[in-house]
Amino acid sequence: MSKKSRRKKRHVPKRTCVGCRETLAKQTLTRIVRSPDGVQVDLTGKISGRGAYLHNQRECWDRALKGALANALRTKLTAEERSTLEAYSKNVGRET
Repeated sequence: MSKKSRRKKRHVPKRTCVGCRETLAKQTLTRIVRSPDGVQVDLTGKISGRGAYLHNQRECWDRALKGALANALRTKLTAEERSTLEAYSKNVGRET
């Protein structure tokens, strides 16, 4: 009998969108991080701090900014942080 070579399936990290609670591959979501500098969008995925993930869909961002994001980050969003995230969310989903 000949042995068939088996390729190991590569592990794909999964994360849950804070807005819609759907679980997807980590690289398809946008990370928001609470760091000592405040809450910000982490495009690299490498900023240290507590993170939460969102789809690149406007509906998810709207739901998250109503309170789910602050709850996931275990903080209260300041007016400045909220306006920065709202400005970013206006451009979400326009890449297609």
